[in-house]
Amino acid sequence: MNTTHSTRPTSSSETQLRRPVLTAAIGLVLVGLGTQFVSEVGRAQEPVRINRAIEAIEAGEAAVANTHWRFVDMEHSPFSGALVREVLAEMNEDRNAEGQMRLAPLVRIPQEGDEDFKWAIKQALDLGAMGIILPHVDRAEEAVRMVRAMRYPPFRDTPYPAPRGERGWGPGGATRLWGLNSVDYARRADVWPLNPEGELFAVAMIESQEAVNNIHEILQTPVSAVMVIPGDMAMDLGLGPNPRGSNHPEVDAMFDRVREACQAQTRVICGAGDGRARTQQRLDEGWKFFLPL
Repeated sequence: MNTTHSTRPTSSSETQLRRPVLTAAIGLVLVGLGTQFVSEVGRAQEPVRINRAIEAIEAGEAAVANTHWRFVDMEHSPFSGALVREVLAEMNEDRNAEGQMRLAPLVRIPQEGDEDFKWAIKQALDLGAMGIILPHVDRAEEAVRMVRAMRYPPFRDTPYPAPRGERGWGPGGATRLWGLNSVDYARRADVWPLNPEGELFAVAMIESQEAVNNIHEILQTPVSAVMVIPGDMAMDLGLGPNPRGSNHPEVDAMFDRVREACQAQTRVICGAGDGRARTQQRLDEGWKFFLPL
């Protein structure tokens, strides 16, 4: 799939958020991002979400690229960990009043669902990515392998032990970016909503007839979302590139099949990428995770 999105950093229009400090006069304590605020009467509030894409979905909104999250592409852009680190460092300077990164970085790795992608997922997450987008997921077992690669081996006290994680330990860059100590990061760097407190978003891209035929099985896996894409879908169907400004009717029919399957269940988020001119149409149809192309 080709897109015009770039991973190269752009200048921020917002000033950098000042680091939280201890203010005895108001009795408010903030210990890093994602930890609890405690009032002067000792009442604890819910932790602040780190991942704004998840925050939007939990609030009943659609998580839209460039509003809640940023598409960091390593499939059709150069595959460079150094470039991803540079992008994340730039994004770290762009925080809102709650201390969150204004856009959650979701990285599309170059490997496809039937390839060896475990190492690439580990590197992207260790740099601080808040989600992984895996191209060309055609079968349920590929989606499960992605979730395993994103999760750490489970804590003994976790209520969410399966599927067992396989990610190796070494998240130095991620802990600094997320503002967490290593123990808190290990607990919160888990796939949502499999773990409701997790902050990682796992996206399986649906780009072929085979994937659409298997969509019900893919939706039974613990991914966060699926995302159907028109460009590769058109090529897979033998139609060639979509017409400028629209999709082949057969491609739109695939969108409909995926959407109907998604909306027949309540756990996995319905996601899509499509032309910017169709953004509102897709949101009106009920897609909850959207990438304007």
